[in-house]
Amino acid sequence: MHRCYALALSLLVAGTAAAQDAPLLPAGPTPPKQLLHELLLAECRAKFAARATEVEALRTPADIAARQDRLRKQFVAALGGFPDKTPLNARTVGTLKRDGYRIEKVIFESRPEHHVTANLYLPDGPGPFPAVLMPIGHSQTGKAADYVQRGCVLLVKNGFAALAYDPIGQGERVQLLDKLGQPAIKGSTSEHTMTMVGALPTGHCTASYRVWDGIRSLDYLCSRPEVDEKRLGCTGCSGGGTLTSYLMALDDRIAAAAPSCYLTSLDRLFSTIGPQDGEQNIPGQVAVGMDHADYVTMRAPKPTLVIAASKDFFDIKGTWDTFREASRVYAKLGFPERLSLVETDTSHGYPKSHREAAVRFFNRWLRGVDTPVTEGDFPIEKDADLRCTRTGNVIEDLKGRSVFDLNAVAADEARKQRKALDPAALRAAVAKQLGLTASPQTTVEKVGAEGREGYTLLKLIYRTDGGLPLPAVAFVPAKERRDGARVVLVHDGGKAAATADAEALAKAGRYVLALDLSGFGETAPGVAAPGRPNYFGVESRETFLSLHLSRPLLGRRVQDLMAVVKHLRSPADKEIELIGHGAAASVVLHTAALLPNDVAAVQLVGGGVSWDEVARTTVSVNQFAGVVPGALAVYDLPDLAASLSPRPLVIRAPKDAAGNAAPAALVERTFAPVRAAYAKDGADGRFTTTR
Repeated sequence: MHRCYALALSLLVAGTAAAQDAPLLPAGPTPPKQLLHELLLAECRAKFAARATEVEALRTPADIAARQDRLRKQFVAALGGFPDKTPLNARTVGTLKRDGYRIEKVIFESRPEHHVTANLYLPDGPGPFPAVLMPIGHSQTGKAADYVQRGCVLLVKNGFAALAYDPIGQGERVQLLDKLGQPAIKGSTSEHTMTMVGALPTGHCTASYRVWDGIRSLDYLCSRPEVDEKRLGCTGCSGGGTLTSYLMALDDRIAAAAPSCYLTSLDRLFSTIGPQDGEQNIPGQVAVGMDHADYVTMRAPKPTLVIAASKDFFDIKGTWDTFREASRVYAKLGFPERLSLVETDTSHGYPKSHREAAVRFFNRWLRGVDTPVTEGDFPIEKDADLRCTRTGNVIEDLKGRSVFDLNAVAADEARKQRKALDPAALRAAVAKQLGLTASPQTTVEKVGAEGREGYTLLKLIYRTDGGLPLPAVAFVPAKERRDGARVVLVHDGGKAAATADAEALAKAGRYVLALDLSGFGETAPGVAAPGRPNYFGVESRETFLSLHLSRPLLGRRVQDLMAVVKHLRSPADKEIELIGHGAAASVVLHTAALLPNDVAAVQLVGGGVSWDEVARTTVSVNQFAGVVPGALAVYDLPDLAASLSPRPLVIRAPKDAAGNAAPAALVERTFAPVRAAYAKDGADGRFTTTR
């Protein structure tokens, strides 16, 4: 059993940068703040190369079919699977009669009490008509956006039914409202990514909700007697192009599809504008070898039109790379004519040229008519006239369940799946969830030394195979205490923020290592803008890339710390005490749980209380990099804390998911199982919490 060390609580004060915290990493061709991003890109590119080899090896229709089946299953698994279909409870709440067509204002439930607002455009006459689903891009007005209305009217004038529905976060489906009934988060993309933060630990993501809304919208179309369910199409631009790509890959009912201004390649996307908002990132996508071309080839050989803009911010070179790859697959299946591409000399959007190309394509494949389509000038509706709700918002008007309520339900379901694990099984499960690799070889380089009153300052750089260089400063006391563990101090603000604590401990005779983990301190990709909420962290791009690789950023940081602890412990045979501040608290907690024989005591200062709390919080702050996909079905942070018993554990000033001091009731409720575990081991005094 580990010896019980007295924890130097009185020495923990707010850290401040000192002169000795000058950067240790050389500037080099890649600035330190870009190192993490470049490392992740390199790992992605290695996966892209492996995928290219796999695609090149496809020879026969049977090879292609096997890969289609595998990718579809992995795609659905990454979404967390699909729920059971429940009654749509659809109703038409208003109708606008127009020349040759009508617009019905429709509300249905994609999940119980989760409302979707939509406009159904129907030609005059009995039908049944071919129908086209139009997912919406990131226009705040949703289904009322100019290009959406013009696309739907052009379709209906050419003999199609068309359904345009509001995505979550847009139009009448803003999911978070403030006390005045206004959006609580500015911008639909922010709400989409906020949805993802809470969804990830439950095993879902924003696309889980977006895709299901699309599938149920197709169900609604098929329920209408005016619609021929054998002749369904799908088209959308930008975020709507994203959803069109997902739906056409996953729902066989879509006979013809025309995604606009989205398809490129992940290599070009990551190398140019980088990962976009929540729904455009599928966890594990790069790891399983699913690229943009696969959205097309998963549906091969069904008719597909890729619509692109030369001046789009979605890289046009990537679009053509994707098209060429998909074209070869269609050719191997014997249907090269079913895949085509239209590129116009325009910028990002769904202009007239794109709408005309899409409708001509649908005419050809859904109506058997192949003639030019010309969009004339016609009036469109006012936003208010297309509304389906009285107030213009489903949450305020219908009092249903928001996507954040659904996250909380998913957290409950995940918790029910969780089983008690013995310590060894828990460590194995944690390592798997974090995507940990084999223990890397670790070396340390001494880059400087300075004498200080009562201690020596050593400037070090730890290096591990396949990881970032980790700058550190060791505070070596003139006379190290024999009765205390060595301290590794990790702060989410970097070693500069840990200087005051480290210096105080060193003067008390403790050896202290203040360490920058990947993306902290010198390798932090940026700094939070003053006066603005740091919703997703300064490393949000890197978090997305890590999720694509099935190795969450938390896992990389845990691997960093484990390597340093092992290296520090081996020559001196001294036990280690870990202290983690802020977002680093979870890193320290995981490391201590995974190294039961190396970490003697733990302090967590200002860390979050649980992932369950993250999943239940509508507006969280700086939680994105610290969540682990699907973790709640396996373990939560308090489970790790309980596994540390009987080692000393102090939790100070815990925070809720919004970054505020955690209420006493939340602290007591969350850590009650931890207290019980320590009591069972007769170690009640070794676990303390202070607010």
